Amino acid sequence: MAIKPVELRRSWLFVGGADRKALLDAATCGADVAIQELEDFTPPKRRPAAREMIAEVVAAWRSTGVVAGVRINKLGSVDGPLDLAAAMAAAPDLISLPMVDTPAEIMTLAHEITRLEREHGLTPGVTEILACVETAHGLRLSFDICRASARVTAAVVASEDLGADLGVERSREGGELRHARERFLVDCVAAGTLPVDMPYTWVDAPGLEADILTARALGFKAKTAVSNAHATAINRLMTPSREETVQARRIVDAFEAARTRGEGRVEVDGSLVEAPIYRTAKRIYQRAAAFAAAE
Repeated sequence: MAIKPVELRRSWLFVGGADRKALLDAATCGADVAIQELEDFTPPKRRPAAREMIAEVVAAWRSTGVVAGVRINKLGSVDGPLDLAAAMAAAPDLISLPMVDTPAEIMTLAHEITRLEREHGLTPGVTEILACVETAHGLRLSFDICRASARVTAAVVASEDLGADLGVERSREGGELRHARERFLVDCVAAGTLPVDMPYTWVDAPGLEADILTARALGFKAKTAVSNAHATAINRLMTPSREETVQARRIVDAFEAARTRGEGRVEVDGSLVEAPIYRTAKRIYQRAAAFAAAE
């Protein structure tokens, strides 16, 4: 089954690395990406057992079209190299590295992935990297981290770890981390990397939807999930609705007709549509069409 293009990956679900039932259930929960989490979500004593599940989990996710990833521990730790070796033997679509503070960490990981791809006979360069930015230092270097290797196709900004590093008190509304989200998104877009928004770590559905809509308003097209139930809401709200798609097409058609007449802009529903608005509408329409084609 063809892997979903990175620009169409809306929901990025992290699952406890030793919870076999939760891992297998993730294959059918609707998440675009599922990541077997061997770091914070997996106690050290259970990591050997988690590593033994990787091949089964990757195969199960791939069979349903889910992009399959593994989040390893840092390579300087005892578990990190063991995690990476076990993961690469299963040929996942991506490797996620936590607490990335410097571009050098990404370059080291990319080098090790290249070595292991050769060892396992994998296509060179096929394994992507998801960089996890979870500290103030890492946030300041987000652009450089994303540009450290062509393997970095996406990066995620953390919520709880970043909040703890900044010394802020977390709230459901998330206003205390708004600047971090905005700064991170700008750096990722400038680097040509998909920015993945932080997770909503509460269980209320209205709060989740509000947080997803805030992320989308900021410019995010993808969001982290730490619960299977969150993936459906993320996918729904990160996909242009039928009404948005119809309106976008109206704007595109009206502007292109105006250009044919030699006019530089056109009025649509009381709004003056100029080239930047036209390009935004065209992106919305094309994104909706891409999802329709993929489904």
